[in-house]
Amino acid sequence: MNKIEVEVLNVQAVYEAERMAVCAARLTQRGQKIKSMSDFNELYCKKYSLATLEAMISLPHPTLQKFGVINVVVVGASRRFLAQITRHQNEVKFMSASLQYSDYSGDADFVVPYELIDDMRSAAYLTQCQQAMLEYEKLIAYGVNNDAAGYAMPQGLRNVLIISATPYQWKHMIGQRTCRRNTDETRYVMLKIWENLYELSPVLFAPETTGPFCQQSTCKEGKMTCGKPISKALTPAEILAADFPKLYKEAKPF
Repeated sequence: MNKIEVEVLNVQAVYEAERMAVCAARLTQRGQKIKSMSDFNELYCKKYSLATLEAMISLPHPTLQKFGVINVVVVGASRRFLAQITRHQNEVKFMSASLQYSDYSGDADFVVPYELIDDMRSAAYLTQCQQAMLEYEKLIAYGVNNDAAGYAMPQGLRNVLIISATPYQWKHMIGQRTCRRNTDETRYVMLKIWENLYELSPVLFAPETTGPFCQQSTCKEGKMTCGKPISKALTPAEILAADFPKLYKEAKPF
């Protein structure tokens, strides 16, 4: 997991999403004054304060946060993460490296689960992954195509994934997937994505409206709760430092 990297590809889309949220809200209240494209452009370009943006984001109208698409690339997460995150389909698109078209012979790498980082048991885990890789390469050598040989690959195989979603859907995915009921890797990746988005827009992706559902309101897992709710609004960096000290050794937990 220490090799996983994330990055927002279209940074400008975050700022555009902020502007569109304010513009769309203002439009609902000032339609009578817009009689030409010039009038609309004046509204669209009108400046706003962070307080105004915060007020718009807090409104119970999710459509305001759907005018924009933010693209994020995740490099080095496992195909297990891919299988989990692609359950989200509303307003979300995915593009992944393909086992059908890519030949991983000699190029495969594997995610070490968080629990096994700096643990002697990681050697046994990686040995098993490498054995699967050898079987994969044997199948390729026997003339089996990449698609069929890919079935021999373990879920720990590192992958490259592009995720495209509206700000509202990003917040929903982050809320659901940073919950401690998820696997460590999924939580870590989504916290890293949130960290990137929060740095770009501390208002749109504020801890009060983003992050685990328990820190926004109440736990939604019912009897499946982890029993360790986050009772105050924490930044993604604070949660990363507290829950992933092996990867954030220099950070100070809250």
